Amino acid sequence: MAEHASSHTHSSDEHVGHRVPLWVLAATLAALLALTVLTVSVTAWDFGRATNLWIAMIIATIKATLVALYFMHVRYDKPIVGLILIGSLAFVTLFIALTLMDAAEYQPYLSEFRESPPPGYTPPEMPGEPPPAGAAAPGSAASPGTASPPPGGGH
Repeated sequence: MAEHASSHTHSSDEHVGHRVPLWVLAATLAALLALTVLTVSVTAWDFGRATNLWIAMIIATIKATLVALYFMHVRYDKPIVGLILIGSLAFVTLFIALTLMDAAEYQPYLSEFRESPPPGYTPPEMPGEPPPAGAAAPGSAASPGTASPPPGGGH
């Protein structure tokens, strides 16, 4: 009976998380901060709308990859976790791409609408704008050159 009794400090069913060395976390943080500085500094140059978007997306993808690999410990986990993450991101990318392609189909109609308002549309008056020439100020029925009664009925 004594031969079966052993003093194990842990069993094989316990899961111990991977401990990432502090220098790896510090290096990842430094890389993320450097990429953030790069993102901000790239905005100083105009490469064109599409190129600026691509540059920003590439930098953001690199930053997201660093966060997933080191801060979320995907690098140290089972390969299936990484595969699930990549598959999920691929489907999100696919859905966004399909939505953008559909939205591109309606751009001519949207730009046509923005260029000319629909028939019978009158824009609302904005507060603080002067009334059109010849119109009485709101709330006053007095003719030009005459004083209007004070607010509250003059009591």
